[in-house]
Amino acid sequence: MKSFKIGGIHPEENKFSKEISVEVFPLPKQATIYLNQNLGAPSTPVVNKGDVVKVGQLIAKAEGFIGANIHSPYSGTIHSIDLVPDAFGFKKNGIVINVENDEWAEHIDTSKEIKKEITLTKAEIIDRIKECGIVGLGGACFPTHVKYMIPENKKVEFLVINAAECEPYITIDHRMMLERAEECLVGVNALLIASGAPKALIGIENNKPDAIEHLTKVAAQYPNIEVVPLKTKYPQGAEKQLIKAVVNREVPSGKLPIEVGVIVNNFTTCHAVYEAVQKNKPLIETFLTVSGKKLDNRKNFQVRIGTSVQEILDQVGIPENTGKVISGGPMMGKAIANLNSFAVKGMSSLLLMDMAESKRGEIENCIRCGKCVQACPMGLEPFILAPLSDKKDYESCEKFSILDCCECGSCSFSCPSSRPLLDMIRLGKSKTTAMIKARKG
Repeated sequence: MKSFKIGGIHPEENKFSKEISVEVFPLPKQATIYLNQNLGAPSTPVVNKGDVVKVGQLIAKAEGFIGANIHSPYSGTIHSIDLVPDAFGFKKNGIVINVENDEWAEHIDTSKEIKKEITLTKAEIIDRIKECGIVGLGGACFPTHVKYMIPENKKVEFLVINAAECEPYITIDHRMMLERAEECLVGVNALLIASGAPKALIGIENNKPDAIEHLTKVAAQYPNIEVVPLKTKYPQGAEKQLIKAVVNREVPSGKLPIEVGVIVNNFTTCHAVYEAVQKNKPLIETFLTVSGKKLDNRKNFQVRIGTSVQEILDQVGIPENTGKVISGGPMMGKAIANLNSFAVKGMSSLLLMDMAESKRGEIENCIRCGKCVQACPMGLEPFILAPLSDKKDYESCEKFSILDCCECGSCSFSCPSSRPLLDMIRLGKSKTTAMIKARKG
């Protein structure tokens, strides 16, 4: 069974919601759409207070090379454009909409018919993805069209689709493979045209045998798309590890996948690409798992962007002993400090942990056991990087390749001394990046 070679761990899978079909979440009465929903610059509003908008209408335009348009997920009236606290308590610009009905913009095809024939050219597909504000739905929210603006001296040999879903608890990609396979594979085909790659490889961990079987059957009609079963090991879905597992190529330090002839996209992103290319539908919703060990009413939801996190949790019922709510999975996700925040592009999960599970162990001195080194899939030395970061020695952090960290959390998971290795390394990584930028002027 294919896999990456260095490091990796095996946390409890806890895929409790893998049998639960995706439900469409009801529309809220009022919604808030943040203007920074992508990696890169925030978008600029093109609407004003009091304007009436329709579903799919452009409400904020991308700024800069790395940016993404934002469209209204609702029809209604712009209540205000103001600073609104995000999930972590930081005030961000947002557009507040009073939701009045569900009237869609005329240019969007709202039919349920699956359109398989792609009529757009390579350039038109990339432009459509850009216009529709598609970003990666695996968590990073990198604007998808930027990946396909390929330098003239580079050639894409493989399009790798990340369907590993290696994070514990999260099952939304699994459900999309079972329920939306046809649409997603048309999206993959569109990305093949956009990239110029001769072949697409879909990597799926072998703990999803039903998804592997179903997707293989559907992919049989596409001779240039292949399903590749992978060994279940975390972080199989990390970009560089996935490339190593699927095509046996190693992305050099500090370089992007295009350096080895590869582009990587998340599986659910392919669904958004399908809707953009074939239906002219912008990215106005996210697909997410709501789960937890003590949560009885687990769900997989299709949620319009701007829906209140509190409303989503009220729908499933928050267990009394909940100690932490995490956006994302337990390994790479971040704790939500403000439940009165709103769903954004790329929000793939809401994880509810009870008090016992969410409590960190007491931090003890490093015993130099080397477990963090054995676990690191990037071959780094977390026991060195963490204290260097803590001491603000960012020159040494750069020397010891802190920027190669993929922030998977395998080091913290493996540490018998309960040291917050990822927290320290993540901070050191951001400070080292800032130092390098300042040095370059």
